[in-house]
Amino acid sequence: MSVAMGTDRFISAKRVVIKIGSALLVDEANGTVHRKWLEALADDVARLKQNGQDVILVSSGAIAVGRRYLGLADGALKLEDKQAAAATGQIRLAHAYQDVLGHHDIIVAQMLVTLDDTENRRRFLNARNTLNAILARGGVPLINENDTVATDEIRFGDNDRLAARIAAMASADVLVLLSDIDGLYTADPGKDASARHIPQLDSITPEIEAMAGGSGTAFGSGGMVTKLAAAKICLQNGCAMAITRGQDMGPITRLLEGGRATWFMPSLSPASARKRWIAGALQPMGVLVLDDGALSALKSGKSLLPIGVTKVEGTFGKGDAVVLKDAQGHELARGLSAYSSDEAKKIIGKRSAEIEDVLGYRGRDELVHRDDMALD
Repeated sequence: MSVAMGTDRFISAKRVVIKIGSALLVDEANGTVHRKWLEALADDVARLKQNGQDVILVSSGAIAVGRRYLGLADGALKLEDKQAAAATGQIRLAHAYQDVLGHHDIIVAQMLVTLDDTENRRRFLNARNTLNAILARGGVPLINENDTVATDEIRFGDNDRLAARIAAMASADVLVLLSDIDGLYTADPGKDASARHIPQLDSITPEIEAMAGGSGTAFGSGGMVTKLAAAKICLQNGCAMAITRGQDMGPITRLLEGGRATWFMPSLSPASARKRWIAGALQPMGVLVLDDGALSALKSGKSLLPIGVTKVEGTFGKGDAVVLKDAQGHELARGLSAYSSDEAKKIIGKRSAEIEDVLGYRGRDELVHRDDMALD
């Protein structure tokens, strides 16, 4: 199979997530950032931005940088020492990104997340809205797991899966995992000379998972196993994913020019996958009854504003799924509510400009945004 399909998807992508691992970014012997490599990556990001593409960076490295400044010994760290190292290293890491991207007049905005931010729908929507606001203003979100507060029970455990969750949250078209290997092989190429590179896949089968090896191998935890877990998340959410070698200067430019990688290609677009999830995977917690004006707006692809809702039924929280119906009780769509049922009851029938006066804070103009809605 050819990687041309993946390259074409990358070139035409509207939104791209790039995951950078600690080994690529940080010299773990002394805790310093590989400055020349980071400058070359900034050149790559600038190229994507000049092409009109949104870019999100998911970066490891905070603990590797911070532990040296704190004088922590080599080897496994206690949780509190990891958190202290992360707090120390994150500010230095963010400054390095700010510096190299600033030479291209690119604004960097740091976001630290936990697993709960991607699983709790209210926090998911808040994080998604923040991402979209940064990107809409031309910024580049720099994301890492919030190691300073995360515990073993709520950690992602690796930034491959974190990057995939962020790609799903942002409805990204492509996720690139910069790795120490140029893709998936039929076996560990370091041990098996007959191992063959796999250019493209459209599903993760048990046979494919077996190629990644167990958790105790070089392809295990933190290696190819976690990358396949990330690929599963991406395929479910309509996002293409590439595993490619990151050590070389300008790895993104090389990938854009057809460089070697394993591409995981979904059958759906991000928007289609998200709407399918909203339509079929979530249990509706309430009902919004719409007037004729709102019905026309929905059919023309617009969001649902409070002024177009005549009645709120059920009890739901911000981010919960709701059913949108007409006055006769016919289901028209399903979506995620930007307000709780109590708040929705106070603002229905009112203009968006009145929301702040009614609720005491400025929330979203839409009760259900079109991106969070699946029409029947």
